[in-house]
Amino acid sequence: MAGKLQAHNIRIRTFIHATEDPEKVLEALETLFPEEISPKDVEFEVIETEGYFGNPILVVDAEIKHSRNIRKFLENLRGLLSKEDRKYLWEHAEEKVDETGTFYIRFDKQKAYLGEVKVSEGEDVIHVRIKVKAFPMKKEAVVKAVREWLEGED
Repeated sequence: MAGKLQAHNIRIRTFIHATEDPEKVLEALETLFPEEISPKDVEFEVIETEGYFGNPILVVDAEIKHSRNIRKFLENLRGLLSKEDRKYLWEHAEEKVDETGTFYIRFDKQKAYLGEVKVSEGEDVIHVRIKVKAFPMKKEAVVKAVREWLEGED
């Protein structure tokens, strides 16, 4: 049985490069969100910046803070993860959790646009940072909580 993961907040970030259609990138982001979470329940921020060669880049940040929405997001996310991705994240949990209790996952942005959620270590990704609640608040406790969340049947 999968454990429930509790979190203080969830932050999602991706980049929209000049060569990308912003609407398509936002559609890719939507793939991670359950329908039960209204856009008004998510804090969005878009920052304009420049790449190394002066190319325009939009940084899209989204944050979920309310516990009900965090719970819905995490339940949905776990359901979207393939068995292979859950296994990969379980095996790499030590390196994907930092000392502050944040669990980092990257998802393939192109696949997300196509409606598929796939963990990726590439560059063209959607970054998800989950600030996990664990007691005691130590990396080991967070890794244990993450692994329990990833375990279980489909």
